[in-house]
Amino acid sequence: MPTLVLIRHGQSTWNLENRFTGWWDVNLTELGIEEARTAGELMAAKGLDFDLCFTSLQTRAIKTLNLALEAMGRLWLPVEKDWHLNERHYGGLTGLNKAETAALHGDDQVKIWRRSFDIPPPAQESGSEFDLTNDRRYAGIDIPNTESLKDTIARVLPYWEARIVPELKAGKRVVISAHGNSLRSLVKHLSHISDDEIASLEIPTGQPIVYQLDGNLAATDRYYLNER
Repeated sequence: MPTLVLIRHGQSTWNLENRFTGWWDVNLTELGIEEARTAGELMAAKGLDFDLCFTSLQTRAIKTLNLALEAMGRLWLPVEKDWHLNERHYGGLTGLNKAETAALHGDDQVKIWRRSFDIPPPAQESGSEFDLTNDRRYAGIDIPNTESLKDTIARVLPYWEARIVPELKAGKRVVISAHGNSLRSLVKHLSHISDDEIASLEIPTGQPIVYQLDGNLAATDRYYLNER
C-alpha cells in the first residue's frame, strides 16, 4: 500500500516573531532545525523510508526536508521543488505582527483573513518591500498578490494530481515537506474535511503526518508519527 508522509517545516524566524510569512523567504530557528532533525530520526526509528521527495521553493521547507533526510541517511533521494507547494500568499499582511494586526483591525477580522475558507487578506501592493517580482526563482510565474485557502487549494491539487498521484499509484513512498496551508489543502482533500471544519485544523511544525492509502489513494489511516 502506498505510504505518504507530510511534514510542515520546522519553526521559522517569523513563526517565532509571530509574523505573517506567506511567500516571503525566511529561515529556520535553532528550534526549527532541531524539529527537522528530530522528525528524520523519528521516521527512521519507526522504519519509514522513501523513494521520492517533494517540497516548495521556500528555504524553510527545503531545509527541513534536507535535515530530516540527513538524519535518515537519505540525502541522496531525488527531490522535486515546485512553487505550487509554497505557503499561502498573505498579501498585504506579509511581514506584519499578528497580535499588532489584531489590535489594529480587530480579532474577528484577522480570524477571517487567517481562517476563512474563501476570503483572502488585502492584496499586496506592487513595489512592496515584500514584492517577489524580481525573485529569480519565480521567473515566468504569475505570482499572486493574495490568496485564500480556496485559492491555495486551486494550485496545490492540480500539482498533486499531475505529479504526486502517479508516483504513489506506481508504489513509490513519498514525503512532502511544505507549509501549514499547502498541507492543509492536501489534508482537506485526502481526509474529506468540509470547508467549515478546515478552519479549525492546525498543523504543528516539524511533526510528520503519516497517511496510509489504498490502491485508489483513498486514506485508510492518518496519524501523527509521534503518537504511534
